[in-house]
Amino acid sequence: MPANLPPQYYDAEKRYRAARTPEDKIEALETMLAIMPRHKGTDHLYGDLRRRIAKLTEEAERKAVTSRASFYIRKEGAGQVALVGLPNAGKSQLLAAVTDALPEIADYPFTTKSPNIGMMKFENIQIQIVDTPPVTGRDSRVWLNNVARNADLIVIVVDLNKSPVEQAELTLQELDSVGIVPATNVSNVSPESLIGKRPRKMLIIGNKSDLDTSDAGWGRLKTRYGSQFPMIAVSATSGNNLQDLKKSIFQALEIIRVHTKSPGQKPDLTDPIILKTGSTVKNAAEDVHKDFKTKLKYAVVWGSGKFDGQRVSQDHVLKDNDIIELHI
Repeated sequence: MPANLPPQYYDAEKRYRAARTPEDKIEALETMLAIMPRHKGTDHLYGDLRRRIAKLTEEAERKAVTSRASFYIRKEGAGQVALVGLPNAGKSQLLAAVTDALPEIADYPFTTKSPNIGMMKFENIQIQIVDTPPVTGRDSRVWLNNVARNADLIVIVVDLNKSPVEQAELTLQELDSVGIVPATNVSNVSPESLIGKRPRKMLIIGNKSDLDTSDAGWGRLKTRYGSQFPMIAVSATSGNNLQDLKKSIFQALEIIRVHTKSPGQKPDLTDPIILKTGSTVKNAAEDVHKDFKTKLKYAVVWGSGKFDGQRVSQDHVLKDNDIIELHI
């Protein structure tokens, strides 16, 4: 079956061939993936592009280790979350409140000059949180292009007491300037209009909810963006709603935790497999071992089945905190 690739694919391919850095090559390859139609005729090409992206990602990681001014941050944990926003929105305070990181925190703007990283514990998993410099800073586009574009979730942090709607709008404009767009906005958009764009899941945090004027700001923010993004109001200083924030971040990542067990043994609930929401038993088996996908006969599931211990097929859709027993 012919691939029938559109002209925009070949334009991206030219950019790939002309690119000089791993990051630019990866961006061009991902554009090619986004444009390429998916059918049997493109299966081999799809796999080849994914392999090239993986190889270039490894190259970028190796350079990051030896570079004194690396902009690449290796993903760790169940997902990578980038905090973005204007100066003094409270991103660094928020990072310190939900992780073990110790960023510099001050009342003057542009305290954060390079990304700070911490691991946030949510129940039985760890989620990586990256605090980026303000989007209006001198090097903001460098950080946005290299950190936010690769993150699994972008969290826009605004101060509820200082024109929060305008803060969110400006932050979204800065993200758009480097090709980052909300994933919620692209469902009915043509592939051509997404060339060079990177759709990303987003969450809005209204910070400093402990201050007297925060309620009015939260109301305006909710009215403007409540139907477009998941949102939550918190106070990084007083600790208001931080536990709910952790849950909101987990939900916005659109992932599930799946626990495996051997026949006759108890499951290990401390180290789950992390899968995308909507994943099947087949996806879980492949995550355990690449050969399981072809050798798997059936699975037994506790949680999402009609009853605990139900025997299910490879196509059974799993839910968060399911326990599965794989039989090959």
